[in-house]
Amino acid sequence: MAVVSVSLTEENIKALDDIQKAFGLAGRSEAVRTAINAAKIEIQDMRDISGLVEGVLIIVRRDHADPWMSIIQGKYAGEIKTQLHSHLRDHKCLEVMVISSEAERLSSMLTEIHAQGKADYVKFVRS
Repeated sequence: MAVVSVSLTEENIKALDDIQKAFGLAGRSEAVRTAINAAKIEIQDMRDISGLVEGVLIIVRRDHADPWMSIIQGKYAGEIKTQLHSHLRDHKCLEVMVISSEAERLSSMLTEIHAQGKADYVKFVRS
C-alpha cells in the first residue's frame, strides 16, 4: 500500500475522526479509504445517468457574501425549475433547487460547483 502525505485543516481532521468513530474504523487511514470509496460511488452514480434527469440539488455553501453560486445558477437557469435560498448560522447558506436537465448538463453543473471548493455539502437526489 502506498503512503500519501496530505495537509488537512482542523475541521478536516475532526471530520475524519468523526468518520472513523461513526463507522467503527481502526484508524484514520481506514477513514480516508472509506471517504474515498463514498466519493467514488457518487462519481459512478453521476456517470451512469443519461437523458433527461430530474431531482433535487442540495448545497450548503460557506460564505453568503461570495457570489460564486449566483454565477453558476445564472449559467444553468434553464435547468433550475425552482430554487430556495436560506441563511444559516455562521454566514452559511442552504440552496435547494429542483432540477430538470440533460444528464451532461447536470454533470457539468455539479463539476463546476465542486471545483469551486466552497460548498460544505453537495448532494443531488434523483427523482
